[in-house]
Amino acid sequence: MEHDQDILQWLSSLPPISLDEMSGIKLMNRTDTKFVTNKQKLVGLLEMAQGQYFAQQIDGNRIANYITTYWDTPAHRFFLEHHNKRAPRQKIRVRTYVDSDLTFLEIKTKNNHGRTKKKRITVASQELQSLIEAGGDEFCDKLTHVTTADILQTVQNQFQRITLVNKGKTERLTIDFNVGFHNYETDQNAGTGELVIIELKRDGNVFSPVLDILRDLRIKPSGFSKYCIGSILTNPSLKSNLFKKKLVRINRLSGQHFTI
Repeated sequence: MEHDQDILQWLSSLPPISLDEMSGIKLMNRTDTKFVTNKQKLVGLLEMAQGQYFAQQIDGNRIANYITTYWDTPAHRFFLEHHNKRAPRQKIRVRTYVDSDLTFLEIKTKNNHGRTKKKRITVASQELQSLIEAGGDEFCDKLTHVTTADILQTVQNQFQRITLVNKGKTERLTIDFNVGFHNYETDQNAGTGELVIIELKRDGNVFSPVLDILRDLRIKPSGFSKYCIGSILTNPSLKSNLFKKKLVRINRLSGQHFTI
């Protein structure tokens, strides 16, 4: 909480960009680079971003709220694809953009070249019937060879997001924080304290001003899957040995004390 006011102060100093102005920066076929840090370092990043970035603004708000529910097979196929470093790998999720009241069924595919493709369809809500009525069975079957009969809700997360766009409008920088998890299988919950997840999304390796900022702040690239981390924090029965080193770092940055 001690850094929240500083985050708001520096965020409000950035010039705004609207959703309409961002319409050409969809980056549905992109390279993603993730970084994990904390709110104290985020304050420094926003200060150093002045003059180089716009902040997305929707109805006067620069911090957006998201709810995402991940779906997996009873054997946790998509979780294990990630844990076992399989490529290509996929995830099925339903994401609600709370402030815009929009919900999408999304399938993300990451290939063995590090590129991420995302395809989605609009659905009425997070509920199973909404997915079926929107054609979710055909959509999922075509891309993943499973239907809604083969999968179930596993983990839901809620988080807040800041989205920055560079002045050249060639990239989006998403900054997620206040992430909380709920597991439908175990009914367990987990929070992430001061943790901040940054994701640089761009087409190819175009120049990115934030990379110099991150380097100066000593924030190094670090993979982070909300689905996988949320799963192991709330379901101790899952295979998790390859995530243990990452969990040590998350503990240090978040101020929390997770065990698996």
